[in-house]
Amino acid sequence: MYPARLQRLQTALAQANLDCVAAIAGPNLYYLTGLSFHLSERPTVGFFPRVGQPVLVAGNLEESKIKNGAPYPVSWFTYTDADGPATAFVEVAQTLIPYPPTPREAPPKQGGGGSPVGSARQGKESWRLGVEARRMRVMELNFIEEAAAGIKIEPAEEIFALLRMTKDEAEIKAMRAAVVIAEQALEATLPKIKIGMTERQVGMELVMQTLLAGSDTELPFSPIVASGPNGALPHATVTDRILQPGDLLTLDWGAASGGYLADLTRTFALGEVDAELKQIYELVRGANAAAKAHTKPGVTCASVDAAARQVIADGGYGEYFVHRVGHGLGMEGHEDPSMHGKNAMPLGAGMTFTIEPGIYLPGKGGARIEDDVVVTADGCESLSSYPRELMVIG
Repeated sequence: MYPARLQRLQTALAQANLDCVAAIAGPNLYYLTGLSFHLSERPTVGFFPRVGQPVLVAGNLEESKIKNGAPYPVSWFTYTDADGPATAFVEVAQTLIPYPPTPREAPPKQGGGGSPVGSARQGKESWRLGVEARRMRVMELNFIEEAAAGIKIEPAEEIFALLRMTKDEAEIKAMRAAVVIAEQALEATLPKIKIGMTERQVGMELVMQTLLAGSDTELPFSPIVASGPNGALPHATVTDRILQPGDLLTLDWGAASGGYLADLTRTFALGEVDAELKQIYELVRGANAAAKAHTKPGVTCASVDAAARQVIADGGYGEYFVHRVGHGLGMEGHEDPSMHGKNAMPLGAGMTFTIEPGIYLPGKGGARIEDDVVVTADGCESLSSYPRELMVIG
């Protein structure tokens, strides 16, 4: 799996006329190597050249992980806290950039899998390095620029997105497992929700049940528990508001399995709710169904958004649907494709994303129903199956 991903990356680099791409500790590096590193004050960067084997920079505590866990041949250069990472980045520049070294001397050091270092290399503008523009920190970028002055650094988000948007069977299997965990957690939480509890208490219970159901310990995000008027906030934070009769209660939560995520939302009634709240709930349910029915290979992201938006607009609440219909989902809670109304990218089989229309009435409440879907050969499959009819709880 990982050698195939590396080959796909190198093909993409050739098509983009990039010599190399760099990925810091995080999902892209994990996707390409299967090696998990924490983002910290110790920079970890993988360099993936268009031709040849990858090179990694990491703290010396990670050396055995790289040596024993790399899925294909790599070179690596490590550093200690006392020495710092600057020399390791110089060594990478010497290994990868095929130009004569500058006169500036760097301390000699033997890297694991690399060769002795004598000096830093001066890159030329024609040597092009792609970076994660939305993820790479100033710290990593500074080390790269100091080690290889003059190289051309360009954003490479599109390359990573194209690699990761289409999921393979192993990835979809992991997402299915995450969804099962999330739905089991909700099933265990609902009987414990009572009028008089606070949103915070509900959130704590949902987190506990998610972990008990088998989620990876690093959850995708803190749950949203939004009751009554707080439900009018799409990204509400958990508060100490007490659940009251007549509220709609929105729960937006996730789970993780094998590094892949689930992100779901369901809205419930706390006792009898008024006619308008029932009406907006049914419109949201219809919009969710319409977007899923429209999803298939070849249709655009924008048209999926439009299918959901039309239902809500026809019901008279178009101005209260204030966000895109969904977002890509996989190793990150938000990744490509972005399912907004101006994204003309056509969908393809294997793409995974959320469908989550909502209506938000300021001062009164809101409703959202979110499913995780995968595009199939002739339509789409919802990975989530929890009922979407309005349930009364509490």
